[in-house]
Amino acid sequence: MTEHTTFDVKDLRGREGYYLITSLIVPRPIAWVSTLGPDGTPNLAPYSYFNAFSNDPLILHFTSSGVKDSIANIRANGEFVVNIVNESLAEQMNTTAIDFPSNEDEFEWAGVSMAPSTHVQPPRVAESPASFECRLNDIVSKGSGDMIFGDVLAIHVDDAVMVDGRVMPDLLK
Repeated sequence: MTEHTTFDVKDLRGREGYYLITSLIVPRPIAWVSTLGPDGTPNLAPYSYFNAFSNDPLILHFTSSGVKDSIANIRANGEFVVNIVNESLAEQMNTTAIDFPSNEDEFEWAGVSMAPSTHVQPPRVAESPASFECRLNDIVSKGSGDMIFGDVLAIHVDDAVMVDGRVMPDLLK
């Protein structure tokens, strides 16, 4: 039998718990969430707690630790887009993890293009292999997290990741 290190959660300090959970629950998709601020400024931020919640109806969720511009924007206008991050977008996505002032356009900072959405006001990341346009369904707050649930209104998928009308996960990279 192999040895295991046991971490008693009450003894963890600072971000030790965060680093453990995000290192162990892998692979973990990133929700690159685009929203619009009250003044129309595009906001783009990555969230590593993200997944599907329901397939009928289609509902996605992501969790934010602490109040960030994305959450404030979603609370204000009820709309967001979840953009899928692939290998070629990793550096740009990391750029948007910086805590920019609310009036800064993170699309511009990251060097990515905006594409119009069809059902919501926030733009999509044009370079993303897939994007989900969402309308706020609910926000559930527990501990340090706010879990945002979004009803999916439209899905945009790059033809390059599809074969015979189906998405090929290995092509998402």
